[in-house]
Amino acid sequence: MKLTVLVDNNVMIGNNLSGEPGLSFFIETKGEAILFDSGLTQIFLQNAWELNLPLDKLDHIVISHGHDDHIGGLFHLINFYKSHPPKKKPRLTLHPSALDIKYYQDQIVGNIISEQVLDHYFIVNKTSRPFWITEDLVFLGEIERRLSFENFIPKGTFYNGSTLEPDHLIDDSAMAYKTDDGLVIITGCSHSGICNIINTAISVCGQNKICDVVGGLHLLDPSKEKIDGTLKFLSDLTPDVLHPCHCTKAKYKYMLSRQCRVEEIGCGSVLEY
Repeated sequence: MKLTVLVDNNVMIGNNLSGEPGLSFFIETKGEAILFDSGLTQIFLQNAWELNLPLDKLDHIVISHGHDDHIGGLFHLINFYKSHPPKKKPRLTLHPSALDIKYYQDQIVGNIISEQVLDHYFIVNKTSRPFWITEDLVFLGEIERRLSFENFIPKGTFYNGSTLEPDHLIDDSAMAYKTDDGLVIITGCSHSGICNIINTAISVCGQNKICDVVGGLHLLDPSKEKIDGTLKFLSDLTPDVLHPCHCTKAKYKYMLSRQCRVEEIGCGSVLEY
């Protein structure tokens, strides 16, 4: 599997790419081209063009959750498809709640595209259960939230069809890739908790060893209970390496590096497994 970072808050030195507070990865494996998240704006398209990555030949699109810094780029991908028709309709895989209308401080922070439009451009695959994209790569579906130190405080609200309710972001998911060296965890924001995500991946894949964790860990201002629990969990787990990005402050990357091997990542990074 080859993973190229299209969008991150950080840009690697020595390229002409742009960054933004969002996330998008381009993944190639077993002849399949997969877009994992689409960032906030059209920047993922610009960066893909610079890197000569063919977004008109996507087989799959996977959305980690419904916040606009991960799903917002779909609007721009549809506009791109109007002038660059895809070879076929990509399959769009996401949790059913990822398309909910989400609000934060009176602003819409989620999907703004109607399901009718999405159905026109994509094969929409809404699932809360694990979905295998290839024999080695799986969308984890709804994450089991068993670890008390990762209990999630609702962020904003969502529209349930009649009223607004606190948003626990049950749509937050991730992917896992099976290698001979262990699992590669690919995550967007980890609102459901990176440790919960890892436990779910281990359960779904039947593999205990963790090779890498790539993506946002949502360590911005965690409680002491959460950061202490996360550090102990990862220290006990002994992953080969971590590539934290997007919604992970430098302070917490440093704290993670005291427990595990941490490597830098940003727009233009290429990881191969």
